[in-house]
Amino acid sequence: MIEKIQQLLAEVEQLTAQNAEELEMLRIKYLSKKGAINELMADFRNVPAENKKEVGMKLNELKNRAQEKITALKEAFESQDTGGCDLDLTRTAYPVDLGTRHPLSIVKNEIIDIFSRLGFSIAEGPEVEDDLHVFTSLNFAADHPVRDMQDTFFIESNDTDVTKNVILRTHTSSVQVRAMENSQPPIRIICPGRVYRNEAISYRAHCFFHQIEGLYIDKNVSFADLKQVLLLFAKEMFGAETKIRLRPSYFPFTEPSAEMDISCNICGGKGCPFCKHTGWVEILGCGMVDPNVLEASGIDSKVYSGYAFGMGVERIANLKYQVKDLRLFSENDTRFLKEFEAAN
Repeated sequence: MIEKIQQLLAEVEQLTAQNAEELEMLRIKYLSKKGAINELMADFRNVPAENKKEVGMKLNELKNRAQEKITALKEAFESQDTGGCDLDLTRTAYPVDLGTRHPLSIVKNEIIDIFSRLGFSIAEGPEVEDDLHVFTSLNFAADHPVRDMQDTFFIESNDTDVTKNVILRTHTSSVQVRAMENSQPPIRIICPGRVYRNEAISYRAHCFFHQIEGLYIDKNVSFADLKQVLLLFAKEMFGAETKIRLRPSYFPFTEPSAEMDISCNICGGKGCPFCKHTGWVEILGCGMVDPNVLEASGIDSKVYSGYAFGMGVERIANLKYQVKDLRLFSENDTRFLKEFEAAN
């Protein structure tokens, strides 16, 4: 053992390196976890007890000297005179443009920030889901048309038992179901994420898009609570002068259900081509959580009530930035993306 130590010590004393890469190779060879010195340290347990003191001192001397030698060589490289030239010869000859946030990320983060200030926390879930969490637990009938292939991307289908079908989620409501299954009220969450629909791609539709859905469940939650939260959101997102209106609608998982419009932020409600001269633009769907949905997730609908809402991030981005073609959001055209530099 002592002979090996002395041999390595002699090698260490003769160490030289022409550049930083060679120095790093020397450090790895002698001082890394699998280096020569650590291998001797591992063999130290086999040294007879009467020799351990002497061998231990020699090992420490070797390790310290190796570290000193590597450090000295490193300092020598760092202190070398570069001749006053600060030019980085490895730098690309072309200017490197700084990146910016994607417009959908800008809008998504703004929505999340508003609801976070209202007490909502973020919940996330898998994009590859099962029929149970996407449809069955949300009160969709077994023969509901949304389950058909023309609406849903099926990864694995078992027609004899729809609850075992594996699909790409069509909405982030599946995250709400998982939250209700795994926690007890009060529940106050928003669920941002990407969803998929089997639709033809055009300027107004895409096979994937982004949603943010919200859920609040507690005792004595009413439709008035839902309306107030959505009004506050609209004013924060589109301006203090924004008005809202709620129109009766139908969703399997809420009862009563509504669609919410805001006064057109382009014409101020006076009427323009964007709002089809109505003065109103639809932005989201909402309603009170159906008791069947609560019961399916193990929540007593006689004690608790709640509301839910959902909006498309692309829809909100269209209203804020007047982007008329949804395909622009996913084509990575730098000319389009640079238009949002000031929004970051």
